[in-house]
Amino acid sequence: MLSRRALVRNGAALLVGGSAVGALAGTGGAATAALPDGDLAYLRLLVAIELLGADFYGNALKAQPYGADGTKALARARFNEGEHYTSLAAVLTGAGQAPATADDLDFSYPSGAFSTTAAVSRLAVELETLFLGAYLGAVDGVAAPALKLALARIAANQAQHLSAFCALLGRPPFDLSFPPALPIADASDALGAYTS
Repeated sequence: MLSRRALVRNGAALLVGGSAVGALAGTGGAATAALPDGDLAYLRLLVAIELLGADFYGNALKAQPYGADGTKALARARFNEGEHYTSLAAVLTGAGQAPATADDLDFSYPSGAFSTTAAVSRLAVELETLFLGAYLGAVDGVAAPALKLALARIAANQAQHLSAFCALLGRPPFDLSFPPALPIADASDALGAYTS
């Protein structure tokens, strides 16, 4: 297993093939191969975040804590995380980096995280807050202009997830006018609570 820091600094040992989809489809070729090291570090971190998201939503679906509407939200969020992962992994592959896969990380959750509807919803809000902050930090932190818009679009989707699960908890679906951006080190540290 890779440490979180090794993942961010060095990437993973397995190569994931395929073409980019969605928001990052236009960031290929020579532009991808020339991404600066800082941009690649952000992409590796975001790949780990997407893997965590997919794992969380997969576990939540298995636990079946919701009725039909909540289950649809879980399934759609898992689908979105998969598309985000595929796009990010393709950019890393195009840059000669081997993106992490779910087999490279061990995920851990608080005790009872999937035992009740409220527990799943609370953890979804916590994770989506982390995901949104990490993407906003990446939008600010990456140098390649082609990545900025694509990452902002994924951040918008993470904000949609956050709103949906806030609503399921009975909280306002939106609150802050300017959600905080997490610098890469803070996002990596926050990710460490769920990965090893």
